[in-house]
Amino acid sequence: MLNSKPPTRNILLSTLIALAISSTSVQAEDDTGVPAKFNFQVKPDTNIQKLLPTETIQKGYFIAGTNPNTPPTTFLLDDNKTLSGRDVDLMNAIGQRLGLKVIWKDSGGFNNVIPGLKTGRFDMVLSNIRPSKTRFAQIDFLSYFDSSRQAVISRKDSDIAPFKSLNALCGQTVGAGVGTAQIGLLNDASKICVSEGKSAIAVAVFPSRPDGIVAVLSNRIPFYYGPWEGLAWQADKIKNLAITGEINVNEPPMSIGFPKGSPNEKAVQAALNSLIQDGTYQKILDHWLIGYGAVKEARLNEDVFSTHTG
Repeated sequence: MLNSKPPTRNILLSTLIALAISSTSVQAEDDTGVPAKFNFQVKPDTNIQKLLPTETIQKGYFIAGTNPNTPPTTFLLDDNKTLSGRDVDLMNAIGQRLGLKVIWKDSGGFNNVIPGLKTGRFDMVLSNIRPSKTRFAQIDFLSYFDSSRQAVISRKDSDIAPFKSLNALCGQTVGAGVGTAQIGLLNDASKICVSEGKSAIAVAVFPSRPDGIVAVLSNRIPFYYGPWEGLAWQADKIKNLAITGEINVNEPPMSIGFPKGSPNEKAVQAALNSLIQDGTYQKILDHWLIGYGAVKEARLNEDVFSTHTG
């Protein structure tokens, strides 16, 4: 059941600069983790709980990692300490369905999420992780959001003509987040540019999305490339920012990351699919105005790569 009003234009981080600053330092954590706002409450399912390993049931909680600088997926509220967003609502609902508490930890940056899973710091991570075969060699995946819709932003006063292909960026400098799949996509597009006798795309890598957005606004770079939901959110809130490129890619859905062979995967998959089936999942996405990315089924590991589920 939804227990707060949907977000409006007035519900946002205090300033983009403050967001950029907060993204460069690890949120202070205690044994209870980072505080998180709960927008939804769901009932536990004892049958699904039986899929959990005894050790997890006895422990009574999951430790979930995230990189909280990407509204509307995960970000800090105006108090700069409380987590909110799509991933927070979704994982908290999964925890409630399984009768477990979710303890949130700030990864300190996207580059830390996979190492954090491999070293056992996190039981799972929700941080805009797009599956790849390379990443699958290191961690496991559970799909939960169709991220084939992506965006390129620029300054509104640049008067960039709208485009739908990365090939339109030949000869341009384009920003992307460190460790993200967008870097590889830009490099692939750059190779096509060169093969057609055009200038390559210069990829500028930033430690976080807020840093890249600040670079666009300050005219350090003309473009920044990333997930549609995050850049559309920012373009809606920041006066001189506009989406100029609408890019569709053939990539696996955004996924929850797990340590390889995690015994929690089947239970989390069953809990997420129950939320899909009872409509809670769609309500969570609609609450954050990104219902277009709903998947019909949460798929695990190899099945994530087999077909799109949206």
